Amino acid sequence: MVLSHSFSPLGKGFLTGSIKSGTTFGKDDYRSTVPRFTAQSIEANEKLVSLLGELAAEKGVTSAQIALAWFLAQKPWIAPIPGTTKQHRLEENLRATEIILSQDDLLQVTQALETIKIVGERYSPEHQARVGR
Repeated sequence: MVLSHSFSPLGKGFLTGSIKSGTTFGKDDYRSTVPRFTAQSIEANEKLVSLLGELAAEKGVTSAQIALAWFLAQKPWIAPIPGTTKQHRLEENLRATEIILSQDDLLQVTQALETIKIVGERYSPEHQARVGR
């Protein structure tokens, strides 16, 4: 299981830590149709988000920055494409390039990904058909 993809590397906001059990989305929010954002999926996937949050707190950064820093550390040619409409989020995301994760940090996230089963598909069946996978 991969933490994320180049497109939407923060999992449509999930890896920011702002989406928790009990979070609901309006019918006009795309995530209301995504299986990964059902109540059961959110609850099951919180283990990974908690780990990112703990690591972020240790380093004095955000969960989003940890997720992006981990992603950037995988290969030098990887270029995450986080989407945002807010300038302060863009600046926050850019600061992830300044974070250096230790080998222990990288291993901790990688091991979590190997042991935590991510619940819920990335796209609804109709959107998955458009993606072609």
